[in-house]
Amino acid sequence: MSDMESRIVGLEEMVAHQAKTIEELSDQLAEQWKVVEQTRAKLDRLTERFLSLEEQAQEAIPVTRPPHF
Repeated sequence: MSDMESRIVGLEEMVAHQAKTIEELSDQLAEQWKVVEQTRAKLDRLTERFLSLEEQAQEAIPVTRPPHF
């Protein structure tokens, strides 16, 4: 095998390795995006629940003067 052929084979191996790495990173990114979306949805639900509970608490406690006045 000539020097040129060995260089080309080396470059092809490097490109194949990089393509595999890029594919793995893309898969990881897609998986992380799913986790982010799930977390965002959960945060939205918790925010709504908190606001609802906060409204109920404000309605349940009447604002009156303390007994020592």
